[in-house]
Amino acid sequence: MVKDIPVQEAVGKVLFHDITRIAPGEFKGRAFKKGHIIREEDVPMLMNLGKNNICILDLKDGYVHEDDAAYRIARAASGRGIGLAEAVEGKVKMVAATNGLLKVNVEGLNVINSVEQIVLATLHTNQQVVADVPIAGTRIIPLFTDEARILAVEEICCEYFPIMEVVPFRSLKVGLVTTGSEIYHGRISDKFGPVVREKFAAMGSEVFRQILVPDDVAVIVRAIHELLEQGADMIIASGGMSVDPDDRTPAAIRGVGGEVITYGSPTFPGSMFMLSYSGSTPVIGLPGCAMYHKATIFDLIVPRLLAGDRVSRADIVSLGHGGFCASCAECRYPNCSFGKI
Repeated sequence: MVKDIPVQEAVGKVLFHDITRIAPGEFKGRAFKKGHIIREEDVPMLMNLGKNNICILDLKDGYVHEDDAAYRIARAASGRGIGLAEAVEGKVKMVAATNGLLKVNVEGLNVINSVEQIVLATLHTNQQVVADVPIAGTRIIPLFTDEARILAVEEICCEYFPIMEVVPFRSLKVGLVTTGSEIYHGRISDKFGPVVREKFAAMGSEVFRQILVPDDVAVIVRAIHELLEQGADMIIASGGMSVDPDDRTPAAIRGVGGEVITYGSPTFPGSMFMLSYSGSTPVIGLPGCAMYHKATIFDLIVPRLLAGDRVSRADIVSLGHGGFCASCAECRYPNCSFGKI
């Protein structure tokens, strides 16, 4: 099916695969695109690229070219919120079509990659992504493969579907209770409110009301109940989360009733995090680190809640592996290891 001919004899022939040019430290990319008709003036450059011979492909029935194979794998693996880019050098990238939370079926992904000659790589699951950002890529290793292999991958994708999807964030009404007698009495300004509002706005939700309260359990409980009665879909209680005797927020969240998932998270920053549910409404105790760290436990858990996940104790426990922020001089989150499992 593949025949090598000298490049000088290939003028007028059609390339059946991309040809790559690599200039170390300068460029790596496509020099000639699949489908290009080789011209006389292309011969010197092809020879400079080490192509003294050109492969001519006569693909028999039952075999699939690398581009077609990559498209078929990408289409079969992709659920909602994912678009496909043009095939380049045999690889097809999957791109987020919307802002949201990337969900990857890791078990299914591993089964696919167990199929010989098949490669599918993704970003980490439960990662917040924005529209137009590549989130995965796929290809086959050879220039063509037996179609039976691609059919097997498509069957795997059906069994585990979707292998990946981008779940759009819901637009929720968020209530904010800011604790601290020093803020309540106006001795210092509130730093939590602007940060929390900005983060929720970036994910399409709105803080519809903020209540300032002193460090008083009964007052904090009343404020949370008031927000619940006003239809809050999620409540953030900011501040007062430490072990200092004056910090009363954890006791107040327990006093609201409902199910406490965790007080404490194996994450730095964010170890004093608390999560409970009042019915289906998440009530979160947010530690002070959220005011000044770009990425904290907030950025690992709240996007999942906005995507509709009900976060469990096991989900929190699993964050220990990857839950230590390296405090890089220039924060690269989410393109780093923080919170990745």
